[in-house]
Amino acid sequence: MGAQEYRLVDATPRPPVLAGLRRTYEGEPLLETDLASDPIAQFTVWFQDALEAGLPEPNAMILATASAGGRPSARTVLLKGYDERGFVFYTNYESRKGRDLAENPRASLLFPWHPIRRQVRIEGTVTRIPHEESAEYFDSRPYGSRIGAWASRQSAVVRSREELDDRYEELAARWPENPPVPDFWGGYRVAPIEMEFWQGQLDRMHDRLRYRRTRPGWVLERLAP
Repeated sequence: MGAQEYRLVDATPRPPVLAGLRRTYEGEPLLETDLASDPIAQFTVWFQDALEAGLPEPNAMILATASAGGRPSARTVLLKGYDERGFVFYTNYESRKGRDLAENPRASLLFPWHPIRRQVRIEGTVTRIPHEESAEYFDSRPYGSRIGAWASRQSAVVRSREELDDRYEELAARWPENPPVPDFWGGYRVAPIEMEFWQGQLDRMHDRLRYRRTRPGWVLERLAP
């Protein structure tokens, strides 16, 4: 019997070929005359469209921050309120985004409503909302989420899932109902200085209409795609 031959097979996963992943956008053009004079009013129109289209979590938004040294980071958070003053989300003040905003109180938001070929991008300055507003929202959350806010030292390293679960159980035993608002948790408001409304079109000729805040009010500009 001859010596058996072996052949090494490279089982390393290969990245998918991405160049062919394309989507054709079709639809009516987005014209300046189609938009409201105020970007908050226009956001309300598009947000309602996203709701009616049945998009999952249309209030999910990408929040991008940067440290004082310019190191960027991004994550998904949920929009929990907005008005003419800006867009509100809640988090742990000691998280990475909280530390970034303490050093550099500017942020960008992105609503990626891909199924309806739309995006909204917002840039602005960030401030903490009053404690009373944060407490009102905190008390409206499900009990488990309130305990979770206490249990998670957000962005800190934990040794194991067991450690995290033990912390949760300990706090649930301490507060079987009505946990107080953590002093390290609350809301931020992003006050927009720019808001861009993007709508996909054929051949990459997308519509990009940007509201830019000036002293007299908002200026509407078209950007090249």
